[in-house]
Amino acid sequence: MKMAHLLAIAIAGTAFVAGSVAVLGWRAPANPTPMEAVWTEVKWPFLLDQWGIGKAFVCMPADCGSRLEVYVRPKIGFCNCSTGVSDDTELERVGDTDLVNPEVRPLGPGRPIRVGWMEGIVRAYRVPGGATDKRLLSVAFNDECDVVVALAGIGNGDPSVARVAVMDFLNSRPMVLWAKRELGLEFVSREW
Repeated sequence: MKMAHLLAIAIAGTAFVAGSVAVLGWRAPANPTPMEAVWTEVKWPFLLDQWGIGKAFVCMPADCGSRLEVYVRPKIGFCNCSTGVSDDTELERVGDTDLVNPEVRPLGPGRPIRVGWMEGIVRAYRVPGGATDKRLLSVAFNDECDVVVALAGIGNGDPSVARVAVMDFLNSRPMVLWAKRELGLEFVSREW
């Protein structure tokens, strides 16, 4: 075949593909590689206190966009039995931000959340000091008088982005079942 003939075939093929895309509306997916968070359990890094140790997890930047660390534990009988964790005052009373720094400053009001069948609050904080502006998410949710608290170290990440990943993790079936077991509800029916 001659070069001109090959060029004509190439142009016709390109025109066919372009025309098909235009007519059929083919396009690349909006998010071709969605990020799938992968959480790995690590050793509880804090000293033993009256609430004992909990579980600690990390999600690396390749899986979560930035390094996220989540520390979660139950506090049996420590929640306001009549209102639960329904406001920022109760979140600050039961939360674990003091494990990192007793001088944290809120970045705004808390937001209501739901984990499994339980309701609670999530709130972002700034950790003072240091060369970089570190942030935390404090989460607490309860079943009657018992509360589960989670603290998420999000580095200098965006709290609204980290909140989605952390809440998805806490709402995962293994974590909800863990919370149920830790709250002594292993054989009690709870729908979520």
